[in-house]
Formats: sequence, structure tokens, C-alpha cells
Amino acid sequence: MLTVVAKLLNIVGPNTVVFGQKDAQQVFLVQQMVRDLDFPVTVDVVETVRDTDGLALSSRNARLDPRARSAARALHTALEAAVSAADRGGVDSCVAAAQSALMGEPLVKLDYLAVVDPATFRPVDDGFRGPVRILIAATVDGTRLIDNDAAYLG
Repeated sequence: MLTVVAKLLNIVGPNTVVFGQKDAQQVFLVQQMVRDLDFPVTVDVVETVRDTDGLALSSRNARLDPRARSAARALHTALEAAVSAADRGGVDSCVAAAQSALMGEPLVKLDYLAVVDPATFRPVDDGFRGPVRILIAATVDGTRLIDNDAAYLG
């Protein structure tokens, strides 16, 4: 992905590139590459766009039948639970709250749930205090979906 973005930046030479926060890991890597390679471009990150049910908009959502789409909402519910738990506890509380929110959805198969430092994207331990990004990826009835949200462990 970074090779493709680098080639595109070299060919087009834009002043600004826009990426969505839904792909937080991709945004982090592109920002790092732009800094490391001194590309004369500004990386503008836009908030995740969500449907009225909270599901992050994605072209992959078209693959979800109504039952799977309903189950997929659990990803956003899990993130909301983790963010809420961050106010009251540490990483373990965030993870437990998110996993609890997913337990009732048999169509959701969790690939990963991580609480990371947004400056490094490395996982943080339970004693960490400060801003974090909570990342989730799951397969819902054969369709892989990702999402994330920011929180503060205090």
C-alpha cells in the first residue's frame, strides 16, 4: 500500500492528500512515510463517516445481508463500550467491555482488538495513562470489517 501511495504522490504531486480515520493504521503509516521521505504534501485526516446505525461506511458493507449488517453493528457497540470503560479503568477494562459487547453476536468472529498508543501504534499495557486508539477487526458472515475510536485512559 505504501509503495502505491508513494508512486501516486510522486506522479500527481498534490499539495494535500485525504485519508479517512476509519483506516487508522493506514493513516499512521502514510503520515510516517510522508515525514520520513520528506514528501511536500499535507496529510488531511477526516473523521470516520457512519451510517445512522453507527456502522462505519465502507464499500464492504454492500456484501452484508440484512442479518449480517445487523450483527456488524456490534463492532461500533464494542468500541463505544471500550471507550466508556477507558474512563473508569485501564486497558483490561476496555478489552473486557468490548468483548462483552460482542458476545451476543454469533456472526461476528473477532480477528483482533487492540488498545494502542496513537503516537506509535504499539499496544499499551494496563498501567498506561493517556490518549489511546482502540482498534477492532472482525469477520462478519464472511466479510472482514475494521473500525476504531479514540479514548483516554486516565
